[in-house]
Amino acid sequence: MEQNVQPDQVLPTVEEMLAAPESDYMSPRQLAFFRALLVAERDSLLDSARNTTEHLREFQATPDPSDRATLEEDHTLELRVRDRERKLLHKIDEAIARIDDGSYGWCEESGEPIGIGRLLARPTAVFSVEAQERHEARKRVRGD
Repeated sequence: MEQNVQPDQVLPTVEEMLAAPESDYMSPRQLAFFRALLVAERDSLLDSARNTTEHLREFQATPDPSDRATLEEDHTLELRVRDRERKLLHKIDEAIARIDDGSYGWCEESGEPIGIGRLLARPTAVFSVEAQERHEARKRVRGD
């Protein structure tokens, strides 16, 4: 979907997003706001991943087993955090693809608006609050 937002156009503020009338929901200007938000988050995560890679390359061998165990535990924790961020990167890329195809901001289950407030809190959301609660309840019942 082609966006009608000029590169030099000023993006709305969070306050303007929240105060916008329902008729503005997922307008080109709002989509540009969320694209910028998602791209900034993606760039931040990629910077963190680069920093982790550099940090892990600087591995310092230590003869003390306690120090070595602490260092290895720190690296394990750091890698676990990066794995969670890798999953978030995938969700961010999917959200940007939804902006491109025109489905961003609409609940995948009901087709209803997800809502600006929810998208500001979780820009990668694919369900409205109600649909998300139903989805999580089904997962609990299945034991996922």
